[in-house]
Amino acid sequence: MTVVPATLNDTKDKLVLIDQTLLPNEEKFLELDQVEDIWEAIKKLRVRGAPAIGIAAAFGLYVCSLKSKATTVVDFRKEFEEIRDYLATSRPTAVNLFWALDRMTKRFEKEANKSVEEIKRALLDESEKILAEDQAMGKAIGEHGLSLLKPGMGLLTHCNAGGIATSGYGTALAPMYLGEQKGYKFKVYADETRPLLQGSRLTAYELNKAGIDVTVICDDMASLVMKEGKIDAVLVGCDRVAANGDTANKIGTSGVAILAREYDIPMYVLGPTSTIDLETPTGEEIEIELRDEDEIGNGFGRRTAPEDVKAYNPAFDVTDAKYITAIITEKGVVKPPYMENIRKLFE
Repeated sequence: MTVVPATLNDTKDKLVLIDQTLLPNEEKFLELDQVEDIWEAIKKLRVRGAPAIGIAAAFGLYVCSLKSKATTVVDFRKEFEEIRDYLATSRPTAVNLFWALDRMTKRFEKEANKSVEEIKRALLDESEKILAEDQAMGKAIGEHGLSLLKPGMGLLTHCNAGGIATSGYGTALAPMYLGEQKGYKFKVYADETRPLLQGSRLTAYELNKAGIDVTVICDDMASLVMKEGKIDAVLVGCDRVAANGDTANKIGTSGVAILAREYDIPMYVLGPTSTIDLETPTGEEIEIELRDEDEIGNGFGRRTAPEDVKAYNPAFDVTDAKYITAIITEKGVVKPPYMENIRKLFE
């Protein structure tokens, strides 16, 4: 397990983040209490990974609301909603962002008949519960995922869905951590995940730090390592799962899923039930975030494409449900038909 990517400082008045844009070369922690800085940290991927974004948003909403000088609940609610709505504009695809902000709003309304100070304490309590539940969730996902795996397997993962994307075990990496504790000796292959290299910078960083056998491959090598028989299962995280099982995840995931189908390799999506959006019928309705062209042509300060050449930079793609062997949540393993079985999780 790695550091918790989003938490509070000792005095519980600032959001503390590890700046993931600097990894693996530098471990720098940020202490933030200004809404513009927290928005920027989410937007610029200083904190990333769907669960971690939700945790950061909850803590961010709390610490910014804590600074309010409002003396009436009416005035406090107005400030609270302005902060919430602004943070909601930072990342459009990750449903956990909106889930966490909505949960904080519901707690506010539940306590609305109390004093401003009491509401602030309730918001602190709710944000800390979101963190604690996420930590328990990661371990549960890991246990369910591990039940589908065998010792010595070769595992492929794309992007980063580990401890620094959540709050401890992670989602897609959780079975790897639990497997390491139980002597499974997995061999993990991490796609580098262009253009921001979350696989090579982050997944390799945290798995290597935990003593897990990890090998970085370029994204275009996935087909070869599958053909060579080195991969027994693919494990990826998710930023949003539609009601029919279509899943949005980091760009490139869909291609990995199609390759896995071709080579008869199981494709597992691992994530919390908070990532499932029953209000979104299919992947067609998922908004895909488009990011700055410079992330492709001038990533990490080094130009790799001519300045006058356009670049298309979607941050996510959607994997059709038909390519997904199972969706693994903290409540258990969900298999097709997804439209029917996903809803059973919420009954």
